[in-house]
Amino acid sequence: MVEEPVHKESSSAKSGGLALGLSSGQAAMPIGEVEVLEAPRFSTGSEELDRVLGYGLLPGSLSIIVGDPGVGKSSLTLKICANIAKDYGSVLYVTGEESPQQVKMRADRLGAIQDKLYILSETNLDIIRQQAEKLNPTLLVIDSIQTVFNPGIQSAPGSISQVRECAVQLLKLAKTKTIATMLIGHVLKDGTLAGPRALEHIVDTVLYFEGERNAQYRVLRAVKNRFGSTNEIGLFEMRNEGLIDVPDASKIFLSERPLDVPGSVVIPTMEGTRPLLVEIQALVSSSPFTPPRRTSDSVDIKRIQLLLAVLEKRVGIMIGGSDVFVKVAGGIKVDEPAVDLALIVALASSYRNSNAGSDTVVIGEVGLAGEVRAVAQVEPRIREAERMGFRRVILPKGNMKGLSLKPNVELIGVETVIECLDIALS
Repeated sequence: MVEEPVHKESSSAKSGGLALGLSSGQAAMPIGEVEVLEAPRFSTGSEELDRVLGYGLLPGSLSIIVGDPGVGKSSLTLKICANIAKDYGSVLYVTGEESPQQVKMRADRLGAIQDKLYILSETNLDIIRQQAEKLNPTLLVIDSIQTVFNPGIQSAPGSISQVRECAVQLLKLAKTKTIATMLIGHVLKDGTLAGPRALEHIVDTVLYFEGERNAQYRVLRAVKNRFGSTNEIGLFEMRNEGLIDVPDASKIFLSERPLDVPGSVVIPTMEGTRPLLVEIQALVSSSPFTPPRRTSDSVDIKRIQLLLAVLEKRVGIMIGGSDVFVKVAGGIKVDEPAVDLALIVALASSYRNSNAGSDTVVIGEVGLAGEVRAVAQVEPRIREAERMGFRRVILPKGNMKGLSLKPNVELIGVETVIECLDIALS
């Protein structure tokens, strides 16, 4: 519960219509008569970020990047600012948490010094708006939205009313002046965007930075995007010179994979239009606890429990009394039905202490009757497995029909979980 002072609205505010101030009092008109102005997107200089945004940043759009402290939000946005200032025009970077000297030191380390990159250390929204209207930049960055305050609201910066009102005013500025605006936001303990839920509805794009502070790789994921897909991800590697694009993610994730180890299976997952090969590891051990533990930070626990029940009822592997640990190497979170069969193979492999084959890729959805169901986008998964040098792909028999490609890998179609385990663990 947060106390929020209520102010008496003036007559002009009551008659102004939308709080955004985007309406000019026009009469209603047929949608077919609305004139659409095509604004070309411009590249941020990062192919991974461009893919997540919808292949470029759109003028007049309002985006927000959120993530845990230290994950690299400021480093990524500062490098974006330098790239855009170099290729497209002036950029205004507003910092409310650091001094200009601190930002300059980071820019020196990242190689982000550009003549058209302007730094403003300010938290007053009125001053920020005046400087933005005076400079009219190609890109405006606010680091962070929780530090900005509107002098007309009698509450502390970061409060619900301040964050909501400042976001609305920045949206009005972005739309009326056609300035691409990017906000940096804080997160709560559970990793979600701090502030009112209305903030996610105000902005055009919500980007989440995932990854541990001490981890080498970061994943940028769009959970809302009015100008592109929400299924794409961007992968970055943290180095001394900042965040670097990782174009060949499959090669990176499989570079340290142990060979011929029980419980290790490679799965081809799809992130939007991008096939990604990752290693899933399962460890099944005897449990001193009742009930036994089920632990995973990469796969939904409910999915694991369902597959454990299928193993017991349909295959006869009594695994319910054992501790089960599941991990996807590299910190990628996997949540699609196509990984069911690979999870089944990894769990059975660890329980039986037998290898699943280091040259095998497993694809398929598993039903409660133990049947293996067809999955979508199987051809790009097979092509990615072939590109990475795998020799055998176990997939649903339903996907074998109508395949247009003739890969140089062995395709093995299966109908049941038992049939798959007999092939994979033989």
